[in-house]
Amino acid sequence: MSQNNIYPKKLLPSIQIAMMLNTFTLPVPAVNAAPREEAYANFNKAGKLVQPTGYREWIFVGAPLTPNDMNNGKAAFPEFHNVYIDPVSWRHWKQTGEFRDGTIVTKELVSVGSKQTFSGNGYFQGEYIGLEAMVKSKEHFPDAPGHWGFFRFTIENSSNLLKASTVQAKESCSTCHQSGATDYVFTQHYPVLRAAKAKGEMRAGGK
Repeated sequence: MSQNNIYPKKLLPSIQIAMMLNTFTLPVPAVNAAPREEAYANFNKAGKLVQPTGYREWIFVGAPLTPNDMNNGKAAFPEFHNVYIDPVSWRHWKQTGEFRDGTIVTKELVSVGSKQTFSGNGYFQGEYIGLEAMVKSKEHFPDAPGHWGFFRFTIENSSNLLKASTVQAKESCSTCHQSGATDYVFTQHYPVLRAAKAKGEMRAGGK
């Protein structure tokens, strides 16, 4: 049967047009639909944190550096630390000023490369040399300070990374992170986080 014969001829033309338009109407997604909360921290059956992927497309919050040159040649962490927070936790932080359960913060280690460039002397990033992460989870770390678990994917003297990592001993990381200004996170070193805290958005000048 042709399209022209679907509707009775005695129907008014305006009614026929309305019925035809209704036949081909497609559902329209809700404009204000809430974004799906993707799980960025994933654990395998053994309880290990699976190496996170795509974190360079998360929210970049800072790149601290404590170079050997400024620490008698023996800095505990002489590499750049490129730090990222997952997008869902970033939105939660902007709204509440708190790190939600499920937050994952990654720290990609980058060597110090050249110390000179056309603009002058300084410290410039070299090569990727490691990856670490911290995850806030009441389910997985009920007894840990702040419910944070710390993980290391770095393989010494190798450019490869572990596919999954076992949580580090509490004393190895939590003791240091007690100096973090907010919930074991070094927000005192991350103006990106400070500027957006509980403001609903990122404001220029941190105001």
